Amino acid sequence: MYDSVLVATDGSSGTTETLAHATSIARDNDATLHGLYVVDRRLYVAADKANQDEVRQSLEEEGEVALDDIVVGGEEAGVEVITTMAEGIPHKTITDYAEEEDIDLIVMGTHGRTGRDRVANLGSVTERVVQSAPVPVLVVHIE
Repeated sequence: MYDSVLVATDGSSGTTETLAHATSIARDNDATLHGLYVVDRRLYVAADKANQDEVRQSLEEEGEVALDDIVVGGEEAGVEVITTMAEGIPHKTITDYAEEEDIDLIVMGTHGRTGRDRVANLGSVTERVVQSAPVPVLVVHIE
C-alpha cells in the first residue's frame, strides 16, 4: 500500500514518537522512508540583517541533527532512508516534496494547540499540510 513514507520534522523533541510511527509503517510495507526538514526562510528573513546568517546557520544545524535522527531511526528499523533539507515555507515545501517525490503517506506530529496558542504560533504547519496534501497524512499527537 505504501512504497514511500515521508516524515516531516521540525527537530522538536516530539519527533521521536512521530518517527516511530513512520518507521513502523515503512518497515511493515517495505517502503522507503523520506525525512524532510524545512529551513523556514521567514524566520531568518525576519531577523535583522546583522543576524540573518547566524539564524539561518542555526536552523540548518538543527535540521542536520533532526535528519540524522531519522537516519538512525530508519537504520534501526531496517528501512531505506532518504533525507532532504529544503528551504521555504514549511507547509508548502512539504506538500511540494510529497508531490514531486511520489510520496504515498506523510507522517507529521502536532502539539494539538488550539485558540490563542495556535494563533500565537502562526497556525499549525500540520494543519495546513492536512488541508493541502496530495496524499493521506497521518497526524501523531505529541506532548
